[in-house]
Amino acid sequence: MKKSLLLIGVLSLASIGFAGAKKYDISLSTASKVGSVTLAPGSYKLQVEGDKAVFTDSRNKTITVPVKLETSATKFGQTSVEASNKTGQEVIEAIDLAGTTTKVEF
Repeated sequence: MKKSLLLIGVLSLASIGFAGAKKYDISLSTASKVGSVTLAPGSYKLQVEGDKAVFTDSRNKTITVPVKLETSATKFGQTSVEASNKTGQEVIEAIDLAGTTTKVEF
């Protein structure tokens, strides 16, 4: 009995690792530079994996860029993109992740 409970516990913990990180929806109205890459206008799923951000477009093409994670004192109510216009091009500086205290900085 104890072995089967232990096995169930181990399998449950292992499945958590396979569940994957949460994905956040973002939408870009114009081409935007993130890190050294330019993202085309459109909808993306953003997933943070350690010190990398993975953007997946509607055709399942992925783009990975390095990030720095910052922690806010309060949770963000919605996912929002912080960008500025530098030399005529939108540059994403950070993304606040809804329901978390995590800010992804590029």
